[in-house]
Amino acid sequence: MTVWLLGDQLNPNAAPLQHHDHVLMIEAHGFAERMPYHPQKLTLVFSAMRHLRDDLRADGYDVTYLEAESFGDGLDRYFEARPGDSLVLQRPASHGAGDRLREMVEERGGDCTLVANDGFLTTPADWEAWVASRGESAAGGDGTSDGGTYRQEHWYRHVRRETGILLDDEGDPVGGEWNYDDENRETPPGDWSPPPVPEFEPDAITREVHEFVVDRYDQRWGSADLADFRWPVTREEALQALEQFVAVRLPEFGPYQDAMVEGEWALDHSLLSPAINLGLLHPREVVDAAVDAYRAGREDGAAGDSPAIPLNSVEGFVRQVVGWREFMRHVYRESMPGMDETNQLGQTEPLPEAYWTGETDMTCLSEAVGHVREHGYAHHIERLMVLSNFALIYGVDPGELNRWFHLGFVDAFHWVTTPNVVGMGSFATDALSSKPYASSANYVNRMSDYCSSCPYHHTKTTGEGSCPFNALYWDFLKENEGTLRGTGRMGLMYSHVDDKNDEEWAAIEERAAEIREMGKEGTL
Repeated sequence: MTVWLLGDQLNPNAAPLQHHDHVLMIEAHGFAERMPYHPQKLTLVFSAMRHLRDDLRADGYDVTYLEAESFGDGLDRYFEARPGDSLVLQRPASHGAGDRLREMVEERGGDCTLVANDGFLTTPADWEAWVASRGESAAGGDGTSDGGTYRQEHWYRHVRRETGILLDDEGDPVGGEWNYDDENRETPPGDWSPPPVPEFEPDAITREVHEFVVDRYDQRWGSADLADFRWPVTREEALQALEQFVAVRLPEFGPYQDAMVEGEWALDHSLLSPAINLGLLHPREVVDAAVDAYRAGREDGAAGDSPAIPLNSVEGFVRQVVGWREFMRHVYRESMPGMDETNQLGQTEPLPEAYWTGETDMTCLSEAVGHVREHGYAHHIERLMVLSNFALIYGVDPGELNRWFHLGFVDAFHWVTTPNVVGMGSFATDALSSKPYASSANYVNRMSDYCSSCPYHHTKTTGEGSCPFNALYWDFLKENEGTLRGTGRMGLMYSHVDDKNDEEWAAIEERAAEIREMGKEGTL
């Protein structure tokens, strides 16, 4: 039997590899002709695949590595050489992919056994048992319980209880609280600077892949400069990145995790999501490394042997991995097919040109898009409260926004972008939240230093120079009043809507229309 490894299943310790020594890997190229994927994303995936190929061969595996236009073409060549072979494949996280690939194998005279995907900390059976134990039947993720719904916070606590992560000897949360999010909303002082980002010198394989990507695919957007490529492509490099994060970045990760600072794309964020989503790191080992460092700092800090890591930092990181990543995976499973096509607000606008060019006078949008263009990455607050928030109140089609995230981010796959972008960012479904994550310029001003250098005035709603966030925000609330008024925690906002007179609304609508026109023309 042969283990078929996909490009996001690059864990050399994967369960199937413990039982079989023949491996199939297909590097399919044609898919990237259909959408303008970021060159760094393509370089990362193809380079990581080729490095694992060589590492497995060095460990004694018999690896068949095929470069082909499609999986179908690769399977044709494979079964010509090994007719009737049996494959074992970890079930892909993206909806329907496993069944489609199994059918492709069977059409060529082979058979394919789908087994559990061990790139996650929890299983579908874990989720289903938890849902059944609570008698809940609908998803939501804002941390509150509304009748027959399940919430991310409940799931997060359940997983920690089941795994023992950050629990004391009595089974209670370390420190007495499950969640320290209220301590993680600080902005850095003016003289603060983040620690250096780990760098990995591209080797011959990465350089060869990068040259192939640049030559093969049209350079439509995103930096193809190898100097901007900062991502680990081997398990060894991924472990180095994990070690650097825990030792250097984790201590200040908590308080500044929601902050945005002009000129800084990484801050104290782990930058580990690409390695985790490709399988180079397992989520449990990542969490254990952070928790072990926290405990070591507590035990040895007085002697100066280990740096002290604040509890709010380690808990905040654990929540991202144990809470949100696992929760998103299961909500995606529950909500597909269909979630990727939902659009409960009927949004239809195309993405503003600035999302492709990065050219805009809006400092916040310029910074966030610039980070994606340069590195294929932006941290979670930039994703939710700048990129998604602006698209939401602008009226962007959620499917188009989802595609943009999918092709532009090095850590993006359908299973993770869809619930985050369509569910949370676009509020195209209420499967994850009872209210949209929409805000005016106030949030950006509170959590960043962007507004101080922006030519737009964050305190102005209408007129020349007023921040585009403000008029779009109020216009969004007015336009979607029938759906949003009366939903969870929207009462205060609609009391402000009610306070505005006809003259104010006319000016808001005029400014919002002007901004949308500027977005289409690329003159924001």
